[in-house]
Amino acid sequence: VSLTTAWVGDSRAVLVQIKPDGSVIARDLSVDQNPERPDEKARIERCGGVCEPVFDERGLPCGPVRVWYLAQVAPGLAMSRSIGDAVGAMVGVTAEPEVVHEMLRPEDSILLVCSDGVWEFLESRDAAK
Repeated sequence: VSLTTAWVGDSRAVLVQIKPDGSVIARDLSVDQNPERPDEKARIERCGGVCEPVFDERGLPCGPVRVWYLAQVAPGLAMSRSIGDAVGAMVGVTAEPEVVHEMLRPEDSILLVCSDGVWEFLESRDAAK
């Protein structure tokens, strides 16, 4: 049996194996799409976008790198792919998914699909437990 996973943004799909001894193995099927990835940053910058974090009142970076339409004029997006972001699309934020095809094994037990609201607090292995 095969599994095809397609995604945009920073939601994540994790395939969980539960071993006979009760141990858990979590395998990420997706890779977060954010402007800190060199390939994603390059596409954004080629399209005229700016990739940088928010800067505090002292000029120090805080928070994740974000995609900006102009240097911190519009709300910055912390992911480099998104569905329905019209402003982001003008600077290379795309709705084109990345896709992986995976052959399932008998020990593959659970497919976790969660938004960044989970992943900002838990690593894949912790969520799998």
